[in-house]
Amino acid sequence: MGSEGKSSEPQMVAPNNSDSGSVLKPQVIYRCKKCRRIVASQELIVPHECGAGQKCFKWRKRKNNSLETGNEPLQCSSIFVEPMKWMDVVQEGCVGDKLQCIGCKARLGSFNWAGMQCNCGAWVNPAFQLHKNRLDECHI
Repeated sequence: MGSEGKSSEPQMVAPNNSDSGSVLKPQVIYRCKKCRRIVASQELIVPHECGAGQKCFKWRKRKNNSLETGNEPLQCSSIFVEPMKWMDVVQEGCVGDKLQCIGCKARLGSFNWAGMQCNCGAWVNPAFQLHKNRLDECHI
């Protein structure tokens, strides 16, 4: 039971600098849908302010049948996280590439040190994007 839990825990590149002396367990963890390996936790998410939606994209990249009403904010289809040790291509020094699960090699998202645009229109820089449809969100 001791070594099984350690292998699936996400590991950060930078040490966790928390102000509190006590260690708090994350309330939400994200697992790969295919192999159920833990890939991120709530404390590693990089928050971003929602953009103006389709108005932020070039006209060729806008959806013609936009259901966005202006009153209702667009739901982000991805989460952005801090770089972690399981992200092998980040460790190799690539500027941008796909992010694959270390357990089953399923594509979970992508990253780019120059940044990426979220589907809500916000620009996130640097961007380590994980697609929500490839992850299971587990509340503990």
